[in-house]
Amino acid sequence: MLVSGGLLSTVLPQSVVAESQCCKEFFNRSSQVAIMSEWMKKGPLEWQDYIYKEVRVTACEKNEYKGWVLTTDPVSANIVLVNFLEDGSMSVTGIMGHAVQTVETVNEGDHRVREKLMHLFTSGDCKAYSPEDLEERKNSLKKWLEKNHIPITEQGDSPRTLCVAGVLTIDPPYGPENCSSSNEIILSRVQDLIEGHLTASQ
Repeated sequence: MLVSGGLLSTVLPQSVVAESQCCKEFFNRSSQVAIMSEWMKKGPLEWQDYIYKEVRVTACEKNEYKGWVLTTDPVSANIVLVNFLEDGSMSVTGIMGHAVQTVETVNEGDHRVREKLMHLFTSGDCKAYSPEDLEERKNSLKKWLEKNHIPITEQGDSPRTLCVAGVLTIDPPYGPENCSSSNEIILSRVQDLIEGHLTASQ
C-alpha cells in the first residue's frame, strides 16, 4: 500500500489484475451476444415474413450475406439463402440463427421469383400429383392432425406447407418423409400420425 500526496493507493497483485481483465472480456462478450440475439428475439411468424424476399443479412464478425430467403427454421432461426448465378446454376448458403445480427429486406420479389424458389427442391413424388390431388392430400392430413389435437396452420403459396405448432413443417406431397423439424420428439410423433393416416386411407 502506498501513500503519495495524501492519496491512498493499492498495488494490486497480478492475479487480481488478470481477473479484472477477464471480467471485462466477459462483459464485452455478453454485450456482443445480446446484440447478436436481436434476430433470435423474433418469433417463427416474424421469421416467415422474410421467406421469398431478397435480404441482406449481417452476421457476427461483420460478415454480410445477400440472397433470396428460401426458408427459415422455426426453432433455431437458421436462414437459408439462394442466389441465382449467371450461368443458370444457383448457390445455397445456410446461416446459423444465433450468428445473425440484422436482416434487411432489399427486394420484396414477385410471383415469378416465389414460384422459382418454391419449386427448386420439389421432389419427383410431388410432381406426380396434380394441384387438385395435393390440395386433397393436404386437407385430409390437416383434418387428421386436428382430430388428434395437433395444432396445424398453413404457410406459403400453393401448394402450401403445413406447420405444426411453429416447430415442424410438412411439405407437399405431405408424407412422413416430407416432415422437417429440429425437435426429434415432435418429428417422430407427427411422422407416426401421418403413417397412421396413410394406412387408414388405403
